[in-house]
Amino acid sequence: MTAGGHDKVERRGLMFVLSSPSGAGKTTMSRLLMKRMPDMQMSVSVTTRPKRPGEVEGRDYRFIDKARFKAMADNEELLEWATVFDNLYGTPRKPVEDALAAGHDVLFDIDWQGTQQLRERARADVVSVFLLPPSADALETRLHSRAQDSDEVIRGRMSRAGHEMSHWPEYDYVVINSDLDEAYEKIELILKVERLRRERQMWLSDYVRELQRQLER
Repeated sequence: MTAGGHDKVERRGLMFVLSSPSGAGKTTMSRLLMKRMPDMQMSVSVTTRPKRPGEVEGRDYRFIDKARFKAMADNEELLEWATVFDNLYGTPRKPVEDALAAGHDVLFDIDWQGTQQLRERARADVVSVFLLPPSADALETRLHSRAQDSDEVIRGRMSRAGHEMSHWPEYDYVVINSDLDEAYEKIELILKVERLRRERQMWLSDYVRELQRQLER
């Protein structure tokens, strides 16, 4: 390895978790990251719920039955999993580990419970960001602007948002999404710094050993 070639060698990828209350901008931010970050790929979950119109197998989810899901969980083939409205959702372990080993970052759109499970199983690989709205009024306005939910559903989402926000101290970073471009710049900076961490530079040990060998001549 040459001294000038270290920027071209592989690094270990990271698991990048982005969580937020509903309406705080997580989906929009995830799409931006996938569009602008060439070394990032989206984690594709398995689920037992039926496929919805417009969803594509392998892109949105991998759709499996409950028996297969249970077998994956029992065999520790899932990094994290949860039950949501009687349906099971989980993250397959092997595709994520293969991506990290190849130097690709994997984006996770999961809640605080899934984030805790990831930390328990792969702490060194996880970088987590919690996205906050600028205010409760702004969050409510965003939920209404979707024109997807009734007032009753929105009140329920607002109530759940308060509970979800109580877990913000469990995340590595917190970003307030008052302006999408500014919030993206902060998240991009977080990624750039985390990618430079010593333990993710797979080439570094060999590089230092070679420097030491040269100095000992």
